Amino acid sequence: MKSNDVAVIGEREAVLGFKLLGVRNVFMETGEKAADKLKDLLYQKAHDLIIVSEDVRDSLDNKTIYDAENSLRPIVLFMPSMKGERTEESLEEFSKRVLGVDIWNKG
Repeated sequence: MKSNDVAVIGEREAVLGFKLLGVRNVFMETGEKAADKLKDLLYQKAHDLIIVSEDVRDSLDNKTIYDAENSLRPIVLFMPSMKGERTEESLEEFSKRVLGVDIWNKG
């Protein structure tokens, strides 16, 4: 995956490391501006992966959250907040959401 296939949205502290690693599409935004940027990138489908600070989720409407969590291109990942609050998703839940199948289903 090329660095221009990845976009990162969030507060300065959360996205600065990605910029230092060579990711070109880094957007230092918070609140409504970050939510608007995610909507733009999500529906343009110009990237393969969008990494978004967990804090942005609070500014999103339910439809955008649903679309982000169920999108296959781009895949949207919410990274933990820099404030120490964490909303964790298990590997099982993540695989169900991204792949659409329960890979641990024994039956």
